[in-house]
Amino acid sequence: MDRIAAYSAHPARPDREMIPRALTRAMLALVLTVLALVSLSVWSGRAPEYAPAPEGIAASRVLLLSGDMTGAATVRDAGGRLIADLSPEEGGFVSGVWRVLQRQRALHRVPPDGPVSLMRDTAGRLSLLDPSTGWRAELMGFGADNARAFARLLDHE
Repeated sequence: MDRIAAYSAHPARPDREMIPRALTRAMLALVLTVLALVSLSVWSGRAPEYAPAPEGIAASRVLLLSGDMTGAATVRDAGGRLIADLSPEEGGFVSGVWRVLQRQRALHRVPPDGPVSLMRDTAGRLSLLDPSTGWRAELMGFGADNARAFARLLDHE
């Protein structure tokens, strides 16, 4: 009984603050600063500058993509000639890009079966442009293997 009385006679010391107040205030200031900068950027209407400056176009090709949810994809040239008929194992990335195009075209309310432009610039970077929506993808950002899948389509005769 004496032990219990001894513990209750001396209340426990309050816990120390685990995160110092100065650090909490600095984090809040950082969040508010980032929020202000992003808001200013959005409200100014300035176009984003995330895409690299276009170099000269070394090669380009107009393609018609089609795919399905299994990962299979079909690629035709502008004249409708078959360039590649890819199985789900081969065409996963191409089919994934086709699904992104379908989504972008639905959002912009344009026909879902339009052509895309595949381009290689003088620096060797590949990009895909959908002229109907303005959607653009720098393909190297998806990895070398995925960029190679489209490079084969550009180089195919």
